[in-house]
Amino acid sequence: MEDIWNDLAACLELRSIPTPPTDGAGSSPTGPPHTFEGPNQHLPHRRLFGGQLLGQFVRTANAANPSKAVKSLHASFLREGTSDTPVHYLADLLHDGRSFGALTVTATQGRRPIATCAVSLHAAEAGPSYQPLRPTASLPGPENRVRFDLLPWDTRSVTDLDAPGCGRTDYDLWMRMPTLDDEGSAAALLAYSTDLNVIGTALRPFDGIDQRGNGTAFTSATTSHTVWFHRPFATDDWLLLRHYGATIAHGRCFGRGDVFTADGTLVASFAQEALLRFHVDAVPAR
Repeated sequence: MEDIWNDLAACLELRSIPTPPTDGAGSSPTGPPHTFEGPNQHLPHRRLFGGQLLGQFVRTANAANPSKAVKSLHASFLREGTSDTPVHYLADLLHDGRSFGALTVTATQGRRPIATCAVSLHAAEAGPSYQPLRPTASLPGPENRVRFDLLPWDTRSVTDLDAPGCGRTDYDLWMRMPTLDDEGSAAALLAYSTDLNVIGTALRPFDGIDQRGNGTAFTSATTSHTVWFHRPFATDDWLLLRHYGATIAHGRCFGRGDVFTADGTLVASFAQEALLRFHVDAVPAR
């Protein structure tokens, strides 16, 4: 578990690549693009996990505009990436006002784009706080620990996500990440975590099908993912990721979720659309 965590933590450390001088053609109003290189997780299947790209999009935005925090990001995944080639991130800062900023980031491997991301930024400011609803779930005990190889920290749930045919389309996962000192790294890890269980949650109503069937019973891949950050949070406190599987139709899947602290404060929300094609001999029954 520690090796997996060290591998993931290393992915959050991007290397700045000097941008060659230009005559200004093609540059945004705020100047030439910034380029960064990100290492990859060492996963056995050699495919890039979309969560890694989400986390590195956040870190790219942090590096390109350190005066503001990421308010939201919307990523589109264009093609599959591989873990044997570093990912390059080209960040184009489109706007940098007193309160808000915006940039686009293109992730490439071997000069081929594999994902793009639109990022909104916001400088911290004071104001009233209001939240009408709070979740009633309580933190499960240690006997409810669950294991996700891509989440190298304490995770708990009272629900077996791989128990199909239950008729439910929701899933609660509690997690407590290692202590991190800066808001940007915390946001990057949370974005990473939101990419893992949306498809599995949407599959829960179907008999004989769960997320372990990718490649045998069905083919799935994230096509777009959005995260909104509402409030800062501490990574070493418990967070509840509440997933909702909204719909499956026309070879696609859509789900969304919210992230709460242990006292019920909403700190982030997320939504995901994915390719979901069932194989002919494995059409699910509800």
